[in-house]
Amino acid sequence: MNVKKMTNIAMIAAVYTVLCLIPGLSAIAFGQVQIRIAEALTMLPLIYHPSIYGVTLGCFLSNLIGAMTGVNPTGYLDAAVGTVATLLAAICTYALRNKRIKGIPVASMAMPVIFNFFFVGFELGMLFMPADPVRGMIINGTYVAVGETIAVILGYLLVRALKNSKVFDR
Repeated sequence: MNVKKMTNIAMIAAVYTVLCLIPGLSAIAFGQVQIRIAEALTMLPLIYHPSIYGVTLGCFLSNLIGAMTGVNPTGYLDAAVGTVATLLAAICTYALRNKRIKGIPVASMAMPVIFNFFFVGFELGMLFMPADPVRGMIINGTYVAVGETIAVILGYLLVRALKNSKVFDR
């Protein structure tokens, strides 16, 4: 891996982290009902493979710093669970990038929504509804999936704008 790729990965991680922790956006990035604008970056693997590492690192740092500062009510557990969900979603987004319906990578776009529904939904269900974690997962996972869908659509628009730019020269 060269310095340019490492720099791009670090920049993606930094942007993700800032978008989660900046005052105002942090209020909607964590908790049971969340619209994590930074998750728009989960669409970058459609055009830039190394972004998998940047998005994953950014998610880990955001969740960890959020737990350390009290912004993330799910605490340190989210640094593990949320990061695994983001990593798996990013890998699958990249793997499915060429499967398109009318030119739109629907399967890729669904990956962050699906992984976060199950992983983060289960985490929130266990934390906030321990007496009935399955119901908690369905309820909280649905909240997370709605927010994730918004972020993914924004991310797809971002990727379309960046696709022909020289930002991620290969």
